[in-house]
Amino acid sequence: MKEGTVPEKTQQQEPEVQDTREEARTSTPPVDIFENKDGLVVVADLPGVKKEDADVRVENGVLTLKATSRSDLPGEPVHHEYALRNFFRQFQLSEEVDQEKIKAEMKHGVLILNLPKREETKPKQITVQVS
Repeated sequence: MKEGTVPEKTQQQEPEVQDTREEARTSTPPVDIFENKDGLVVVADLPGVKKEDADVRVENGVLTLKATSRSDLPGEPVHHEYALRNFFRQFQLSEEVDQEKIKAEMKHGVLILNLPKREETKPKQITVQVS
């Protein structure tokens, strides 16, 4: 799995200029990626993000994480030393990932994604026969 922001493909004849900047600033969430026998597990830290504020999607082989962080504290802060930011990160998925079976779970600001391998790409044990 390769990380990176994937540029959109534009037509050669008539290039279309799109506004790619949003008003809000975004941060790149830190992630840990683990591999197990069934596939990959991506763990992303998204502090201040609730389940309904996380947007996880796969399009054209690109996994996109977008999330909006919100504070549940009462009132407006008198003084603060950090600001909550929105999150954005993309990964290019390999052909080994079964994109139809990706599952996501959110717990206490931590997003856990399970990216299973396609059955045909999993290693198989071959039994040796004695003749």
